[in-house]
Amino acid sequence: MKDNKQITWQALALMAFITVWGFGNVVNGFANQGMKVIFTWIVMFAFYFIPYALMVGEMGSTFNTSRGGVSSWIRSTCGAKLAFLAGWTYWIVHVPYLAQKPQQILIALGWAVVPDGSLIKALTPVVLQSACLIVFFIFLWVASRGINSLKKIGSVAGSAMFVMSMLYIVLALAAPSITTAKTYAINFDFATFIPDFNFDYLTTLAILVFAVGGCEKISPYVNNMKNPSRDFPRGMIILAVMVAITALLGSFAMGLMFDTNDIPRDLMMNGAYYCFQKLGVYYGVGNLFLVIYAIANALAYMSALAFSIDAPIKVLLADVDNRFIPAALTKTNENGTPVNGYKLTAVLVSALIMIPAIGIGDMTSLFNWLMRLNAVVMPLRYLWVFVAYMALKKAAEGRFSSTYHFVKQRNIGFFVGLWCFGFTAFACIMGMFPHNVELFSSEWIFQMSLNIATPIVLLGLGLILPMLAKNSKS
Repeated sequence: MKDNKQITWQALALMAFITVWGFGNVVNGFANQGMKVIFTWIVMFAFYFIPYALMVGEMGSTFNTSRGGVSSWIRSTCGAKLAFLAGWTYWIVHVPYLAQKPQQILIALGWAVVPDGSLIKALTPVVLQSACLIVFFIFLWVASRGINSLKKIGSVAGSAMFVMSMLYIVLALAAPSITTAKTYAINFDFATFIPDFNFDYLTTLAILVFAVGGCEKISPYVNNMKNPSRDFPRGMIILAVMVAITALLGSFAMGLMFDTNDIPRDLMMNGAYYCFQKLGVYYGVGNLFLVIYAIANALAYMSALAFSIDAPIKVLLADVDNRFIPAALTKTNENGTPVNGYKLTAVLVSALIMIPAIGIGDMTSLFNWLMRLNAVVMPLRYLWVFVAYMALKKAAEGRFSSTYHFVKQRNIGFFVGLWCFGFTAFACIMGMFPHNVELFSSEWIFQMSLNIATPIVLLGLGLILPMLAKNSKS
């Protein structure tokens, strides 16, 4: 009988690439920094992404039987209470993500139906967010009934999006040579690529940290490799190379389509659709590329919304210590759905969908704000990866064993974990400052207040629940 350790480093790199990366990351990076993002990408990959990925490899190899991912790593290295907070963080940071997915579904459908983007642009924030709330409740119900078929549809749509994204890069870069397309010229000089390292630049780093995070999802596969100590780092380095090439070539391709000195304000919201619309014009196929991409995008977002409602709360409740969470929150129905967990999700997401619509003046600003809020909140879960790694390196000699070591020297490993923790925290803090909004205007103050209050409220609930659990048992 064959050994089950059959995953090659090439297969691991491809699996990780599809899990971690997407075309939207290229668009968001370019929308925030233009061609200067190329320099930032290179630095980010070399000094953040590669160490992050290799740390995940060592943690996955060390805790190869854990079922709770990062929260299980924290339980083993730091104790049950911090493990609960890690699990809570992993779930709660999905709230802004869930609040934005209905927006993205409606935007994608809008482009598919009316291929000029005008359908969504014509709506006021309150009207659109009300529609988003309806969409969210529909998918909350769908998730409570089981989502296996929707996940399969999302997988096919996600694969189609991946193929379309690769096709875009190839065809866009080739367009000046094989078509009559009019593109922008890129000046290959110092000023084009080197950022101004000012305050405004620092507020955009969270978007890039958000883009490259999440590789801890592949940690269970470390021990399914023939030679983890050799093949895992090789796979991760190839992953970094693939992501870097895609990010750099994608940014160059967008630089041919858009004036880097006059980037459209709604590029984060509509940039991917503009890209495929222009590509269709270049090659004389009209809106064919755009409509295919928009439909695939809508289906993938639908699957992601339902899955992200269901999976994170189940992961939290499956591995949680009942000393830290009220029993009422773990109650399930006949479908295995944590009913009260869904209700809490509904309240938090509904608030984050509707409250911002009151104080943010237009749809583009609202979308951009929510995307940046995700970039502030979602990387908070990455911090626990680095906490677990630092604790692993500080643990007593011989307490844990692993077939793969990113850094064998414990003090150096601890320092690398501390660097990644500090950089992530710094990027999240800087991301709280509104970007491209008039300083101290009413909208700047409103956005800044929400950016500070949202993570405090979401994480603060995790500190209150143990007290409620204790009171419910007394």
